[in-house]
Amino acid sequence: MSDTHGPGTAVTDGPAGTGSPESGSASGYLPGRTLPLAVEAVRQFKRRRTLVMFGLLLALPWVLVIAFTFGAGSGQPSNTMRISDLATEGGLNFAAFALSVSAGFLLVVAVALFCGDTVASEAGWSSLRYLLAAPIPRDRLLRQKLIVATGYSAAAVICLPLMALLAGTLVFGWNDVRVPGTGETVAALDVLPRFGIVIIYVLISQSVVASLAFLLSVSTDSPLGAVGGAVGLVIVSNILQAVEALGSLRESLPTFWNTAWLDALAPQPDYGGMVKGVAVSITYSAVLIAFAFRRFRRRDIVS
Repeated sequence: MSDTHGPGTAVTDGPAGTGSPESGSASGYLPGRTLPLAVEAVRQFKRRRTLVMFGLLLALPWVLVIAFTFGAGSGQPSNTMRISDLATEGGLNFAAFALSVSAGFLLVVAVALFCGDTVASEAGWSSLRYLLAAPIPRDRLLRQKLIVATGYSAAAVICLPLMALLAGTLVFGWNDVRVPGTGETVAALDVLPRFGIVIIYVLISQSVVASLAFLLSVSTDSPLGAVGGAVGLVIVSNILQAVEALGSLRESLPTFWNTAWLDALAPQPDYGGMVKGVAVSITYSAVLIAFAFRRFRRRDIVS
């Protein structure tokens, strides 16, 4: 069995994966033990962009708390029923507001950064060819990097609403949830499990951004290009989403169902839009990830 690492370079596994002089592989070489997940996770954690991004995500809810507490309209009763007007009604309301204002851009940037930078940065530093010369099978290298990148992306998406829930509860109390638009009240304990579903849904929605960023990451040596391309997808999709002339075609856009999670917080939750959103996101993600692996297998690694 052989795994090709680049033009003119091949690594052959010996019997039982141990390697032998006859097979051309080093004694004791086990492809399945190259680049362990723990090693890659530590490497990515030590990156400055990882620490800065998580610091920003964890600090944002407290910045919003300060803004609401000391803002000009602080303490005044609200006559409108927008999600921003209900943010100070309790911890869950505040967490829903923080998620709504961050999901459209900040979380997109975070996910694109973790998934778009992971391979392109190695190529930009000219260290990618040395990883393959270790030798690490190409599919395994890509799989390990994808797992770690999506793990950090998931942590980013999850940590912000959880921190917002903590900050909102400590500052504004643990109260029942008021629904935007109607102003109806729903018991907090009834909404809490649904809020967990909301976080999972937002995470799945961001998988399209993660997959495209990863595809661009294996296609370019520029991390900025990979991250910017994924963020650009969201911007273009949002613009097309506003074109009503497209009709039902808009439902196939990767961002069309991103706000469907608001229906889960209603007194009578409706998950229809979320189911469609999950189907669209998973389809896009599967196709983009498949293209990423296909592209990387055929790419001529020169950096």
